[in-house]
Amino acid sequence: MSETVCHCMDVDRETIVNAIKEQKLTTVEEVQDATTAGTGCGGCVSVIEEILAENS
Repeated sequence: MSETVCHCMDVDRETIVNAIKEQKLTTVEEVQDATTAGTGCGGCVSVIEEILAENS
């Protein structure tokens, strides 16, 4: 299991990376809609931005 990125919604890095690649996501908002990551407290939004930069 990969590292948990969003603790509020229990979403791990692998789930986010897979969503970015499979759905060709390009924004934090698209990742939030697809995975719910970053929709709780928002503390992981900067990490989502980094994952997007690495995988887009």
